[in-house]
Amino acid sequence: MNPFAYHRASDARSAIALAGPAAGAKYLGGGTNLVDLMRETIERPSTLVDVSGLSKNIEARADGSVLIGAAASNSAVALHPAIRERFPVLARAILAGASGQIRNMATVGGNILQRTRCHYFYDQSTRCNKREPGSGCDAVEGFHRMHAVLGTSPSCIATHPSDMCVALAALDALVHLSGPQGDRVLPLAELHRLPGDTPQIEHVLSPGELIVAVEVPALAFGARSAYRKVRDRASYAFALVSVAAALDVEQGRIQAVRIALGGVAHKPWRAHQAEAALQGAVADEAAFLAAANAELADAVGLRDNAFKIELARRTMVAVLGQLAKEAA
Repeated sequence: MNPFAYHRASDARSAIALAGPAAGAKYLGGGTNLVDLMRETIERPSTLVDVSGLSKNIEARADGSVLIGAAASNSAVALHPAIRERFPVLARAILAGASGQIRNMATVGGNILQRTRCHYFYDQSTRCNKREPGSGCDAVEGFHRMHAVLGTSPSCIATHPSDMCVALAALDALVHLSGPQGDRVLPLAELHRLPGDTPQIEHVLSPGELIVAVEVPALAFGARSAYRKVRDRASYAFALVSVAAALDVEQGRIQAVRIALGGVAHKPWRAHQAEAALQGAVADEAAFLAAANAELADAVGLRDNAFKIELARRTMVAVLGQLAKEAA
């Protein structure tokens, strides 16, 4: 691990001020991802600004929305009564991730900005464009069973590892940011980037910009939501495919739907094609299958991960079917 300076911030303004003058400064929340990357010398910050003292408040608003401080732990969010009642998909997604110990340490802001768990990204004896831009991607011809089938490029086929972010993407969550240029609010779905030719640029945050809160807007049918994670073992495993969905059905027809996929792309994948196909449709298996086919029409599988396309299709149909049955 390389030498670094350490500062503890008392609030967002002081964090931004502390990070601003330092080239290569990084914000440190729970450290469950960043510290691992520092041990492997993949991340080499010159300065760490500890932001674990920022707001941990979870505010359940009267309008049905919830505002979550960026330093709130994943466990606190998953167990909060307002989250469990209004957005069970979010609680279930968080509880499907990592272990209890890690969820107790990991913060909401850090979860959103965690980096891929691609084997080749961590193995410095291999080529990885995300770790060393322009070096190549050994995953394409190597062991890529866990890798992406949507939104990939020849430069990178890594997946985003978060469960929480998949649920947040389905719920149209908003990320509150603060930085040297001021404050702004950004849809979570626009925060992460697809790899293109620059997979090392993973998000649209400006230098020194800090996540200070996440807002989950009110959703009338948010209580009818579900998260299903398909993985190799029952706990402490990343998703092969995951589906977060919320469904509003009246008299057998779909009035509104939200769907996002995990384990299949470089970012949490909002299933806009499937949502459009389901709007106004009869809530039955045929409609769910047609919607899944529409969403996965452009998916590209490789030697080891092509099974993910069929797995995603079946999981989408199963989750939507479950929600439709509950609405009947």
